[in-house]
Amino acid sequence: MKQLTLLIILLATSTLAKAQKVLSKDQLEVQKTVVEFFEALSNRDSIALKKVSASDLVLYEYGEVWNCDTLIRKAIKLNTATDFNRINKFDFISTTVTKNTAWTSYNLHSEIIRNGQKTTIHWLETIIAVRNEKRWQIKVLHSTLIKRTP
Repeated sequence: MKQLTLLIILLATSTLAKAQKVLSKDQLEVQKTVVEFFEALSNRDSIALKKVSASDLVLYEYGEVWNCDTLIRKAIKLNTATDFNRINKFDFISTTVTKNTAWTSYNLHSEIIRNGQKTTIHWLETIIAVRNEKRWQIKVLHSTLIKRTP
């Protein structure tokens, strides 16, 4: 819960620091869904991940096409390191909402510790989200690796 609160504060501060226009409730909810998606990955929580993912989620990751099951297998089930820790920082570039569809682009900086080794990774990502039963869910995520530092 502390991580989510901190991420929301960072999100709001980064938005204000760039003198963007005030974001709508829907725009903020879409950004919150992105944060929750990566928080679920950080916590290795497949149930929370599915909650914020559309049933037909498609990810374009490292030149491959993944679905939610692929993501869960690669990022959660195969991730058995006892010292695993992931901290994510978001810099949202833009968020657009049109009725029940939204898209947002952002820089994601993650610090990951696994098996005693720290890695920092920077991705440029875009998601498409849909509103299902009054909740935003990620339908498409396209990720471009910018930099990985071992």
